Amino acid sequence: MGPKRPGSRSRTQSAPNGPLRVLVIGAGVGGVSIARGLLRDGHDVTVFEQRPDVQAGGGAVTIWPNGATVLGQLGVDMDGAGQELSTVRVVTSTGRPLATLNTSTIMHRLGEPVRMVPRQVLLERLLKGFPAERIRCNAHAVGVVNTGTVARVDFADGHAAEADLVIGADGLHSTVRGVVGARRPEPTGWCSWQGLAALPDGADRHVAFVVIGEHGNLGLWPAGGSDVQWWFDLPWSPDFVRPARPIDVIRSTFTGWSELVDRVLATLTDDDLAHSPYPHFRHPIPGPGHGALTLLGDAAHTMPPTLAQGTNQALLDTMVLCRALSDFQRNAHRDLSGALRWYEKTRRHRVAVVSRVASLQVSHGEAVLGPAAMIPDRFMTWALATFLQSTSHRRMAADINHHMAVATSCRPR
Repeated sequence: MGPKRPGSRSRTQSAPNGPLRVLVIGAGVGGVSIARGLLRDGHDVTVFEQRPDVQAGGGAVTIWPNGATVLGQLGVDMDGAGQELSTVRVVTSTGRPLATLNTSTIMHRLGEPVRMVPRQVLLERLLKGFPAERIRCNAHAVGVVNTGTVARVDFADGHAAEADLVIGADGLHSTVRGVVGARRPEPTGWCSWQGLAALPDGADRHVAFVVIGEHGNLGLWPAGGSDVQWWFDLPWSPDFVRPARPIDVIRSTFTGWSELVDRVLATLTDDDLAHSPYPHFRHPIPGPGHGALTLLGDAAHTMPPTLAQGTNQALLDTMVLCRALSDFQRNAHRDLSGALRWYEKTRRHRVAVVSRVASLQVSHGEAVLGPAAMIPDRFMTWALATFLQSTSHRRMAADINHHMAVATSCRPR
């Protein structure tokens, strides 16, 4: 079944406390997350995906405690998915230790583990129990019309669909973002060559490595089973010309940075780099939207992967947007546009802070990195946990968890 044809009627706002008819553009992690949350809350949700099936690109993602909290609220079982991490070790390209972050301490403070999960595994967990008929594939959105109270999405095949609300979760090059009037993404001057490989024998499955050099940096993060997520960050510009043999470029830059890195490099071929590089972009955080449209995830705030926060920030968007629409349902005197603007305002400051920190240049020479090695590991771990806590709407999350626990305890057994 395809999208509705133009002229099909949607539910109007005559009953503010009733469920909303919602169209979500994009069936990635962010799109499926918000659809799952809104279905849980009783709304009528349809997800549109331009690809022929629901697949997650890229390698693995890091689920920090802020994202894990939202997955728990959505009823997503992450037991056994990916790899829980106990430590993140950061060193220079010459092997000088910079920091050892104790992620077990972060878990005890924030209540959830730090977990590296292949993106496809995360998407499969989100889709477990999700009604398949709610996702329409081969539906390429080419335009959105926002009347203020009703929004219409036009598709490449000539069909259209109308709803009370359209959520753009369609990634970096979002169609909905352009309609909202937000500025285009800005390149940061860096890119990542990345993928999954077999974890070398003898490597600790609970320890992640980040290695920082003067002209690049890299990461090796266990992702569950025999997998390790690897990435190599190098400068990039819009006039980038892909080398004939990119593996030679990677090896010439990073060989000798550590014994473990050399063992991973020895296994990689140009085929492993076929889908790379991934240029880093940063979206200027959009101002208030208007009418029945809003943005979520990378469509709203693409940021460099430095802090591994992209997926977690999309999940926090889900939590706050679900709260905004729940409040709208309960309050007959609040219009939908006001609820959406509250969501955008609530997220704007925190996600802007995360985006700014993620955009800081990581690669530096030994002279610049030296003072960092003098900071105690305990303080560095405390600082990271405090940063995550301060940007994660912890009070809102605790309130939601409390109400969910009360609701569960009141159900008849």
